[in-house]
Amino acid sequence: MRLSLLLLAATLASAQTAAEKPSVDTRRVGMRLGCQCGCTDSVATCAMLECSFSKPAKERIARMQTLGMTDAQIIDSFVRDYGAGVYLSKPSAFGWIVPYVAVGLGLAGIWWFLAKFPKPRPLVELGPMQLDDPALEKYKDQIEKDLANFE
Repeated sequence: MRLSLLLLAATLASAQTAAEKPSVDTRRVGMRLGCQCGCTDSVATCAMLECSFSKPAKERIARMQTLGMTDAQIIDSFVRDYGAGVYLSKPSAFGWIVPYVAVGLGLAGIWWFLAKFPKPRPLVELGPMQLDDPALEKYKDQIEKDLANFE
């Protein structure tokens, strides 16, 4: 009894379609195709449940692969049916280099700014500073008297 239930569960678990559990080959081709449901993901990474484009596209890719079509032929078929906008090109070296060049230019700009505007030099000693102004001496006595009355 347990064995038959285990076999039944295994059969039901393996009865998934290519869209529900895509193979590595299906995901590889799906990464090159943009999902047309309105999201910005690829067919392989579309997270929308019951996506109207991704699920049928994965099934179509799996069928085409079982027929022996190459990745390029499958991608060309999708481009022919949906236009050039469906194709996602591989990342180029330009996309990898630009962030590092931008960081390098930013650091060079900071270095140039710090070199051009050096730290301010300390002021030369001007002698003892006079903190009390003789003209304010008459007000100082009045302030002392007012403070004494205040307490």
